[in-house]
Amino acid sequence: MSPDTLIIGGGPAGAAAAITLANAGAPHLLIERSRTVGDALCGGFLSWRSLDTLAALGIDPDALNRDRVTRVRLFAGTKMVEAPLPRPAIGVSRHRLDTLLMHRAVGAGARVERGVAVRAIDDGVRLDDGSTRTPRALFLASGKHDVRGRARPAAARGDDPSLGLRVRLAPHPSLDRLVGDAIELHAFDRGYAGIVRQEDRSVNVCLALRRSRLHAAGSPAALLAELGDECPALGERLAFGYPAADAVANVPYGWRATAGEDGLFRLGDQAGVIPSLAGEGMGIALASGVSAAHAHLAGIGAADWQRAFARRLRRPIGIASLIRGLAERPALSRIALPALGLVPAITQMVASATRIPPDPVRYGPAALET
Repeated sequence: MSPDTLIIGGGPAGAAAAITLANAGAPHLLIERSRTVGDALCGGFLSWRSLDTLAALGIDPDALNRDRVTRVRLFAGTKMVEAPLPRPAIGVSRHRLDTLLMHRAVGAGARVERGVAVRAIDDGVRLDDGSTRTPRALFLASGKHDVRGRARPAAARGDDPSLGLRVRLAPHPSLDRLVGDAIELHAFDRGYAGIVRQEDRSVNVCLALRRSRLHAAGSPAALLAELGDECPALGERLAFGYPAADAVANVPYGWRATAGEDGLFRLGDQAGVIPSLAGEGMGIALASGVSAAHAHLAGIGAADWQRAFARRLRRPIGIASLIRGLAERPALSRIALPALGLVPAITQMVASATRIPPDPVRYGPAALET
């Protein structure tokens, strides 16, 4: 028998939806293709707003990481500026976050099946075992991975698509001193790197760059060596060594699902992809899961909810996209950086403006008109 409500994906967006539905006693099924919790390629930053959302879902921020991120540090060439964040944040691995969220979902009564992959979505949801599910409500929370039949448009990737690279630096006292309680952004030609310490004191280095930059270097190892020379502070951190680089291709930064479809709630990166320098990807994932589940419980149609959620994403994704364009052009970023150093409040304003705003009205018709 097909479930009335099916959630595809067990990451932050899918788990947040499952927790919300389970707390309301609404029947549903969450399916996840991996049998164990992995460590998805991710910047690993949870903003103050995300921590509020997680607390409301029953996740203690101290269970994620007892240390707090209190500053943002921006680098362009040899220039650096630093400013306090509006409120403390956290650096955390996706393995830790996803594990705690899934544990909370199951504890709340969510029905979860792991090791179930989706082949396509057409007249129904076709699974890899040959069966088909036909739910009345479908929550698509597959993250950066598209599902055949409901893939995001190829045009969103652009002529020079973006890709993500991630390396993990092992804990070291000198890295503690270098990175400390900051999240760092290192700008370079056609890309940038975000750096933050995680719960085990390892340092997560996540790069977003244009495909042409990687192709010019020839390999991830050659690219990282080039960047170490171009960006002294980044090179100082990478000098501590890393075992390998993880990669994900064709990330459509700046894309939003502005048109809705009856019965289909697109969550997380399937709803909108904010440039990773904003550090709000996980915030959008969590907010979308909670908001869509509440809308479904209130009888609000998926198409109406999707359009309303796209409006909430317009400002943070738009501002982050403008900053991304600046960060990818070293000459411009080196000019802009001193101004940020003179007026630190600008950095705080940008940090706040790239957060997804709260729902304006709690899940009534007026919420869809804001």
